[in-house]
Amino acid sequence: MKKWLLCILVTMRLLSANGQQLNPDTILERDLPVFITEAKRDPEYEKRYQKLVRDVKKVLPYAKLAGFRFQLMEQNLQLLPNDKARKSYLKRTEEAIKDQFMDDLTNLTLNQGKLLIKLIHRETGKDTYDLLKTYRGSLTAIYWQGLAKAFSADLKNEYNPVEDWQIEKIIKELGFE
Repeated sequence: MKKWLLCILVTMRLLSANGQQLNPDTILERDLPVFITEAKRDPEYEKRYQKLVRDVKKVLPYAKLAGFRFQLMEQNLQLLPNDKARKSYLKRTEEAIKDQFMDDLTNLTLNQGKLLIKLIHRETGKDTYDLLKTYRGSLTAIYWQGLAKAFSADLKNEYNPVEDWQIEKIIKELGFE
């Protein structure tokens, strides 16, 4: 009996602390933030969201593969004895990646390309500009950054799970996490 009384008192205290009053004939309701309820009413929101889902489905496998290849490349570079062997390995790896993926990647839309840049950062922990600068040199990184800027993209764009919550939600729903 004492436990029940304590539970009732704690519940009343919690509800009064939230500005709610205990009323046994009502159900506690929580309102969604205004921007979510407004967005769900907007047909354009659903259209944009479905497009994002489609883009994530198309681009995420490339980002996952890039993350895997990056880890593998880092491990193999550690094993090589000198700079000449490392340069040769990097050149062969770059050619293999170009042969395997260049046709697919050139067919991406601008939005899919921007999404790929973010997802590569998500998978590798480094933005694509830093990856280019590390493995291809500063001039190459600057060239590709300039080209990206011409198409309103940014190779220094980073993935932020808080800002990109929709992408994170889609990835978890797809079961890639």
